[in-house]
Amino acid sequence: MVSVIIAAHGRMAEGLLGSSTMIVGPSHDVVAVTFEQSEGPDDLLAKYAAAVEASPSERHLILCDLFGGSPYNAAARFAAERPDADVVSGANLPMLVEVLARRMAGADLPELVEVARAAGQAGIKILSEEYTPNTFTTSDDEGDEL
Repeated sequence: MVSVIIAAHGRMAEGLLGSSTMIVGPSHDVVAVTFEQSEGPDDLLAKYAAAVEASPSERHLILCDLFGGSPYNAAARFAAERPDADVVSGANLPMLVEVLARRMAGADLPELVEVARAAGQAGIKILSEEYTPNTFTTSDDEGDEL
């Protein structure tokens, strides 16, 4: 199995983990890593090392909030020294939900990296591109335009 480490500024990682639990249920070997204002890269490296050390998994996927941010930069440094880890930035809830679902089905690390990329991108929708104007109704006035 592949462990999943969600890393983000502030409490975002905890929020993503909590929200994903509402959708797919509790997941084993998934850790949220927070990055607080008072912390630096070494703190993140220590958190990643602790998460991997505590994990029974042989492979590790780190999902980070922002490319080039401290959680990503530290994860990239961490994974660069390990053939058993990879990092994907742009973490969002659709990405995490799909990764966790595919992981339960036995997906390996390279497959989960591609699942993360595809699900993260596919989860981005723009209202004006998905729906045409004048198609919205209220429950009280069916057929009325908003």
